[in-house]
Amino acid sequence: MGEAAVKKQRARPSTVAGYLRAVPDEQRGVLTKLRQLIRTHLPKGYEEAMNWGAITYQVPLKRCPHTYNGQPLSYVAIAAQKHYLSLYLMTVYGVPAKQKQLRDGFARAGKKLNMGKACIRFRTLDDLPLDTLADIIASTSVDAYVAAYEQSRKDR
Repeated sequence: MGEAAVKKQRARPSTVAGYLRAVPDEQRGVLTKLRQLIRTHLPKGYEEAMNWGAITYQVPLKRCPHTYNGQPLSYVAIAAQKHYLSLYLMTVYGVPAKQKQLRDGFARAGKKLNMGKACIRFRTLDDLPLDTLADIIASTSVDAYVAAYEQSRKDR
């Protein structure tokens, strides 16, 4: 394989449409439906972008330019992995009440939660309590998210 082919293979898509075209059909269908749910419930002010190799819903840098790493603050993200899909809910990681809400939502729905710090691993939409996710996604305005972030930086 030539050098150009290797670079192309490693290149990450720079657009959401390009990312969705690049994932397998089965994963694309699930990500597309989850993307619709996110966009329907996402508070105004967040932007959809490709960042960190994922479809990311983030605070624009013009709204919060002074981040610890110079990157926009990520609020929600979705990504395709080799054997599963990932949903990242940053507020669940940082807010114990939201973590409880998520765990309770999974329990009420009789679904198994496979989670890291902010990453929920799943294969199909049937693995997720979509109503709970919609409530969590809708729950934090950009202003509230930025204020919590700024307070967390002051506390350091």
